[in-house]
Amino acid sequence: MLALASKRRLMRARDLDAIGVSREVLRRLVARGELKRLGRGLYAGAGTLLSEHEMLAAAAVRVPHAVACLLSALRFHELTTQNPSEIWLAVDRKEWLPSASDLPLRIVRFSGAPLTAGIEKHTVDGVPISIYSAAKTVADSFKYRAKIGIDVATEALYDCWRSRNRSIDELWKYAAVCRVSAVMRPYIETVTSQDA
Repeated sequence: MLALASKRRLMRARDLDAIGVSREVLRRLVARGELKRLGRGLYAGAGTLLSEHEMLAAAAVRVPHAVACLLSALRFHELTTQNPSEIWLAVDRKEWLPSASDLPLRIVRFSGAPLTAGIEKHTVDGVPISIYSAAKTVADSFKYRAKIGIDVATEALYDCWRSRNRSIDELWKYAAVCRVSAVMRPYIETVTSQDA
């Protein structure tokens, strides 16, 4: 069990069931300080420091219906130099707000097409996470520019375009979904004209 903890860094209780580790064994290891409980059903080795992606995985376990967004998604796609101190998650306007005192969460309420469009599935340390695509995240950044800053949004657009991570059509598509086409137009025209 402890050998697995040193290899995987982040473990779910249900994954440990598959190798025959009982919940009582988990409880004892936590009580002795050999494992730390990160939240309901999530464990790590006692000396493990989680990376930012592992924090996304921990948040995905705690709030499975949420989607990583804005600064967390920008960081995941390497479209910003910002290093967010919180995990940014999008939830439906009608969903309950998760309480996770052990994880620094920043909840943003989305609804309709902006909530459901552009979701990608990734796996971090065996944990499936939902995160918005790079192009959708750029559009979200312009929509929530008052929260994260217009400089962060323009940096993300520039980095997305320069890395050829997404096509201009994808950027326009998600700008329309997020209703920020008019806001993004001068920035997109500036970025694309620099390559002309």
